[in-house]
Amino acid sequence: MITQTTPVSQTPAPAERSVPTSPSAGGLWRRLRGILLVGLLVVAAALVPVLVSSPGTEGHEADPADATLYGSKALAEALGDHRITVERVDSVSDALARSGTDSQLLITYASLLSRHEATRLAAAPGDRLLVGAVPYLDVLASGVTPKDRGARVRSREPDCALREATRAGSAFMGGMAYTAPAGATGCYPAGGKPTLVRYVTNGHTVTVVGDGSFMSNLRLAEDGNAALAMNLAGTKPRLIWLVPPAEPEPGVNTGSGDESLGSLIPPGVDWAVVQLIVAVGVVALWRGRRLGPVVAERLPVVVRAAETVEGRGRLYRARRARDRAALALRAAAVDRVTPRLGLSRTASPDEIVAATAVRTGEEMEHVRFALYGTAPADDAALVALAGYLDAIERQVSDS
Repeated sequence: MITQTTPVSQTPAPAERSVPTSPSAGGLWRRLRGILLVGLLVVAAALVPVLVSSPGTEGHEADPADATLYGSKALAEALGDHRITVERVDSVSDALARSGTDSQLLITYASLLSRHEATRLAAAPGDRLLVGAVPYLDVLASGVTPKDRGARVRSREPDCALREATRAGSAFMGGMAYTAPAGATGCYPAGGKPTLVRYVTNGHTVTVVGDGSFMSNLRLAEDGNAALAMNLAGTKPRLIWLVPPAEPEPGVNTGSGDESLGSLIPPGVDWAVVQLIVAVGVVALWRGRRLGPVVAERLPVVVRAAETVEGRGRLYRARRARDRAALALRAAAVDRVTPRLGLSRTASPDEIVAATAVRTGEEMEHVRFALYGTAPADDAALVALAGYLDAIERQVSDS
């Protein structure tokens, strides 16, 4: 009986789904989010010093034309309201040309001077007011010696009979404390030493102040700072205010000679180094390897031990590393022979050689050379060594 079967129609296999090769938006975000984070951190680190710093204007610290917090424009305007002429000069030559018996020369820690210029200013007519860590104090104020360069700047009482100080009362003083010469008046003491010294020499009144914060726009309205600054700077009808030049003349020593390496580095370098450290740290955290638990993976192929040995042997032969090959053969032979001789893993070479010679009946010199001898001179010697080691192992095993 013949049964007719109806052929089953085969459904065609569905077409393989195409995989897009262009990266998706999610993939791009995952790849670039680390770079964007580092960029945002660098930009933020660059904006911080700009945002926290005060807006800059022309001038310098302790400059009568500087309207920033650390300038002294407010004091200059107050002196002008009291008919004191403030003449701002940026060179020693101009200061000497304008100095006279009716003037007082104001030199601050910001005034850049050389010793020669300080000597010329010391011989100028008129009074002198030195504010802050002025260089070459031994020339400009002979007899006044800095005693404490780290006196805390804070509100202090005058504790003296100087009229200008007693009328002002407490003021923001400190910075440097001095040893005053004989006949001088010292005020606003710090640690028993005055931070303001006034004395008369050769008909000129010299006043030395340890810190100039009381003259700044930031501190002028506090305590009696404004009164003290007006009383000290307004003793003469004209005030010659010496400020550093915009561009110091080349070849002129504009410092006291006590500058440290850190003081010669521009201020922006510190922030640049901080930004670089932050950026490197973020990149290190982002790209650093995170070591987790050991994961056992199946090898894509199985390599037989014989193939591994053969491959290593070919490498030894290609590099002519007969010494390494002999060392590997001898170490393997010693590891296999030692337990069969009844010795421990800590047995010395002499013990292994003696036991092997007794078990095999070979000469001890031959056994010693085979197990701990020098490297073979050629390939034939290496092959002979391998055969001799194999014979020793068989004898030990069969005995």
